[in-house]
Amino acid sequence: MKDEHSRDQKISTGFAVLVVSDSRTIETDKSGKLAQELLVREGHSVERYDIVRNDETEIRQTVETYLRNSAIRVILTSGGTGVGRKDLTASVLESMFDKTLTGFGEHFRRLSIKEVGLAAVYSRSTAGLIGSTVVYCLPGSKNAMKTALKKVILPSIGHLIWEVDR
Repeated sequence: MKDEHSRDQKISTGFAVLVVSDSRTIETDKSGKLAQELLVREGHSVERYDIVRNDETEIRQTVETYLRNSAIRVILTSGGTGVGRKDLTASVLESMFDKTLTGFGEHFRRLSIKEVGLAAVYSRSTAGLIGSTVVYCLPGSKNAMKTALKKVILPSIGHLIWEVDR
C-alpha cells in the first residue's frame, strides 16, 4: 500500500479564469472555455470568468476583485505572456506577487518546447502567490492552456494549496 503524502492530495477548489485579449469575446474565446471545461471535469469550481483588454488597469482591477473573493484560491490568466508591446499580463501580475514560483515557468517552457519548438523559450509564463491565492499566467493559446492544466496545474494543485495553507 502506497503511503499517502500531502503532495498526493486531491482537492476541489475555486478558480477564476481571466482572458486578456483585445480581440476575443465570450463567443470566440477558446482557451478560457477549455480551462473551464477541464477544471469542472476535475471537480473544481469556476467562480469567475472574464475577458479584459490588454490594459494594465483593467488587468490589475480584475485580479484585485478576484482576491477579495474568498471562494477563489487560484487565478488562471490566458494571454499577455509574450514579448510584444501589448503583452502586459505577466509584468502586471509579477509586480503583485508576494512570492514567485519560478519552477512553474521553467517546467512549462520545457514541456512547450516539445509542442511548439524553440519559440517556447520566449514565453514569459509564470506563477506566483498573492497572499494565499495562487496565480498562473499562461499564453493565450488553447494548446498552452491544455498543457499547463493537464500536465502541471491539475496534478499538483492539491499539494500547492496544502503548502500555502500550512
